[in-house]
Amino acid sequence: QVHVVESGGGLVQAGASLRLSCVASGRTFSNYAMGWFRQAPGKEREFVAVISRGGGNIYYSDSVKGRFTISRDNAKNTVYLQMNSLKPEDTAVYYCAASTATTSTWLALPSKTDYWGQGTQVTVSS
Repeated sequence: QVHVVESGGGLVQAGASLRLSCVASGRTFSNYAMGWFRQAPGKEREFVAVISRGGGNIYYSDSVKGRFTISRDNAKNTVYLQMNSLKPEDTAVYYCAASTATTSTWLALPSKTDYWGQGTQVTVSS
């Protein structure tokens, strides 16, 4: 079992930055690809970014590419999402997730998610 806890959400104005953190405990962190997903009100949960076990493979959704950066520190069992130039449409609950699948498999098969966090709210005002 892996316990995943997000933090760092909040209310900001458009154009601002936020950094989300996600700490995972319970199993060997470096055995898992890690990712961030989000769900806006009335919409389905969507992929934001994923990073491979060693950090060498990273994928972003087109909507955040160039503005968001995912990174991980395996020594701290932590994955980060640096969000810059935030837009009102980035408003959502952001979820951290872990998977034993490769990043490419995980993107193709979201059901390969093994663990989810509880989520952290990000609200961007215009």
